[in-house]
Amino acid sequence: MDSLLLEIGTEEIPAGYIEPALKALSSMLLQKLTEARIDHGNAETYGTPRRLAVKVDGVADKQTALTEELMGPPERIGFDPQGNPLVAAKKFAEKVGIPVNRIQIKETQKGRYLFATKTDQGLATRAVLKNIFPQVILSTPFPKTMRWADLDTHFARPIHSILALLGEKLVSFELGNIRSGRFTWGHRFMHPKKIIINQPDQYLEALHDGYVIADVERRKKEIEKEIAKAANALGGKVLPDAELLDIVTNLVEYPAVSAGKFDTKFLELPSEVLITAMREHQKYFAVVDENQRLMPCFIAVNNTPAKDMTLVAKGHERVLRARLEDAQFFYKSDVRTSFDEWIEKLKGVLFQAKLGSMHAKILRDKQLVEFLADTLNVDPDIKSQVSKAAWMCKADLVSQVVGEFPKLQGVMGRIYACLAKEPDAVSAAIEEHYRPIYSGGVLPETLTGAMLSIADKIDSICGCFSAGLIPTGASDPYALRRQGIGIIQILLDKQFSFSLRELIAKSAKHFEGQGNQDVKEIADKVYTFLVNRMSHILSEEGFSKDVIAAVLSVSADQVPDVWNRVRALEKLKKEPDFQPLAIAFKRVVNIIKKEGLSVAAMEDVNESLFEDPCESDLYAAYRKVSRKVADDLKHGFIDQALLQIATLRDAVDAYFDGVMVMTDDAMIRDNRLNLLRHVAGLFERLADFSKIST
Repeated sequence: MDSLLLEIGTEEIPAGYIEPALKALSSMLLQKLTEARIDHGNAETYGTPRRLAVKVDGVADKQTALTEELMGPPERIGFDPQGNPLVAAKKFAEKVGIPVNRIQIKETQKGRYLFATKTDQGLATRAVLKNIFPQVILSTPFPKTMRWADLDTHFARPIHSILALLGEKLVSFELGNIRSGRFTWGHRFMHPKKIIINQPDQYLEALHDGYVIADVERRKKEIEKEIAKAANALGGKVLPDAELLDIVTNLVEYPAVSAGKFDTKFLELPSEVLITAMREHQKYFAVVDENQRLMPCFIAVNNTPAKDMTLVAKGHERVLRARLEDAQFFYKSDVRTSFDEWIEKLKGVLFQAKLGSMHAKILRDKQLVEFLADTLNVDPDIKSQVSKAAWMCKADLVSQVVGEFPKLQGVMGRIYACLAKEPDAVSAAIEEHYRPIYSGGVLPETLTGAMLSIADKIDSICGCFSAGLIPTGASDPYALRRQGIGIIQILLDKQFSFSLRELIAKSAKHFEGQGNQDVKEIADKVYTFLVNRMSHILSEEGFSKDVIAAVLSVSADQVPDVWNRVRALEKLKKEPDFQPLAIAFKRVVNIIKKEGLSVAAMEDVNESLFEDPCESDLYAAYRKVSRKVADDLKHGFIDQALLQIATLRDAVDAYFDGVMVMTDDAMIRDNRLNLLRHVAGLFERLADFSKIST
């Protein structure tokens, strides 16, 4: 068995494209090899801005032989009574590529049929790879692709070379105007020559000799080591930034680190502004002292080592100074501007074409947070603060610093609110209302921030739904799924127990008359959307799908309660006698559903109509358990409530054994059904047991 190596040499690919492309390239190649019946080992990927490569070890030199049995037509139309082959048999033999005399006759459930055994010995792997490699290359996904020259080939950037080897042998094929070969290219400036690769295991070492570190992880570790060394020489340490490290790793082929300084006058700027100015435009790492205070230093990662790196650092310093001068000018201009001026400007900032301005949005947010404050019965001061934060939360969008550095939205709002002597709760909420910024991101820490975040997100969701901008498949341009998940995560984190339906209805009311849908229709769609998000989160957390469905189908109106019920039911499901319990309760529910009855419309049970002691026993057990369950639920003891309900199982089983529910006497039948409805109503407060797998 040999190793396989495929490298696609290109013009500079954007840093963010590289690692996702390598994962897809590796996955697709392994899948294609498996589908082609080519045994193989593990894959390793390598990448730089100018190349994507994958190496697969232990690749078989040919396809695995495949033997399959094929069924043909019935014997009666394949052979005459004397056993002579007819046209059908001859055609079948021709189709499978065997002589007629090798056809077998076998007995099946449908009668006697013609059968043939066909063996595909398989092709040489190199011959199969000629077709696989072009497919894999052209199927590599990118956020955007481009064409070049007059070719139909699409890729992230123009392809200049393709290296394709199986062991020491070249896999020869054409893609566009490129023919595969056994060479790659070294560093564009340090070694701008072809590098011949004789076999895959030479690849990394040969490229390293050509000033290219193709192994992404090795390159990252090299950068980490060198920037830490540079920061230490400056008397500080690198401000951790995993995302920037990933970006820089995929911007260079052979890292060369340089350190520089900037004027201490720029330290008057908020550290967030300085860090963002260095990070976003220049991809520089910030340096902090032992107290985590920003130092007037930076570290740059270059793609080419120079004889005198101090000259390189001077060049970076000149560029950064211009950036920081701009940032300082913008910041000083912003400080001279009041929030009232910014808020007035929001009337000219569009939130969404069908939903009006940002000014209109903050008015809606303000009403929603005041509604939330009343619902949660918070202190009047907190209500006043969160209302003020809602009014100010989008103001920094028209500030000059955020105009230059959009990622600082919210952050600058907090900073400017602090400068305006606003209470800490107001300032914090302005920044925190954007959280979580990404899936799994940091949640709001303050009560005001949590309330404002929920209000702002539910307004966006209801607004987009009313405008017909509902996520479909992979399309979610307004990140409504992320915002929905954010709402649920905040409700769980803060244990906010209020009606989700009421909040949705309040928000949807703001968009009344927006489209052809009425408010209730919009609210129902948003509620279903959020319930689906809950289902997704619960499934990701490892809960059983049937338990999730059983709980959500009953109620999902109070999010913390949903999680409490799911945990309790999941725990009960693991008990050894849960299955017979679930079967008994499902039987109760199924009888009620079959008769088209609902728990909500149940009437009082008439004990005088009982004919068997099992009816009295079940009713007595129900009433006893009902009181205990009501008390447990009042105090939030859902586990105990479920265990109490579980004690009804014997009485339910005895009831079904002792009486025929669907008796001919209408009054007795209705009374028995009504008793079952009371029992069902007890456990349906927690979950729909008919959805539990048994």
